[in-house]
Amino acid sequence: MQTSAVTQTSHDQHGLYPQAITVEDFRRNLVKVRERIDIASRRAGRDPANVRLLPVSKTFDEAHIRLAYAAGCRQLGENKVQEAHRKWTAMADLADLQWSVIGHLQTNKAKLVAAFATEFQALDSLRVAEALDRRLQVEGRSLDVFVQVNTSGEASKYGLQPQEVLSFVKELPAFTALRVRGLMTLALFSSEAERVRQCFILLRNLRDQLREGAPAGIGLEELSMGMSGDFEIAIEEGATVVRVGQAIFGARSTPDSHYWPAGSTTEEPPS
Repeated sequence: MQTSAVTQTSHDQHGLYPQAITVEDFRRNLVKVRERIDIASRRAGRDPANVRLLPVSKTFDEAHIRLAYAAGCRQLGENKVQEAHRKWTAMADLADLQWSVIGHLQTNKAKLVAAFATEFQALDSLRVAEALDRRLQVEGRSLDVFVQVNTSGEASKYGLQPQEVLSFVKELPAFTALRVRGLMTLALFSSEAERVRQCFILLRNLRDQLREGAPAGIGLEELSMGMSGDFEIAIEEGATVVRVGQAIFGARSTPDSHYWPAGSTTEEPPS
């Protein structure tokens, strides 16, 4: 994979994105993000069409989401399952709006995900896989899933350790309602671009290694990695899905520490 040693993170800009409050604001922000995707893809010798933008709407209310929808968003990422389910219920009139759950899931909330989500990007335990599969079978639905990998080595992050992933994916064909699409990770939240890059390189290399031993029917084409502050680096290292929140919706009203408190294992970082 061709990379650029000069690409930097923009994590230091978190909180500085202006709030999008009109449809035109959202359209403008989406254009800017897609331009950044295009530039990063071409810098890496990739086709920008092979990178999916997943706007992340966590913490934003129904009014903002309806503006984003009017601007063209048809899939949104949410961290908290109950929050996402409430929004899905409130906006049931937007029949083509799809929801991707990108945060940690407890087994007792699997029934909510099975009821409404089209994608789950944080699969990291067989207990969750079993709970999801059981509820999906009841609902008569299937679900695209990504296996979450902890590439930063931080205890504050969820995800399987890299050495655990092969044995994990070998168990997944038993859960027939789950369609495994690829891997997901959260990089270090750091202004040191090369340390961030190493997280993305690790995930890409792991995916390439897993292809040799993965069971039939387990898809490993997708790499979900990169957020508002680092998605250009992720694209340079092979991301096929980038999860972008603040660069589209604007700064959140709560500080970043709310999503990434020191030593926490219950929250995910800003997107």
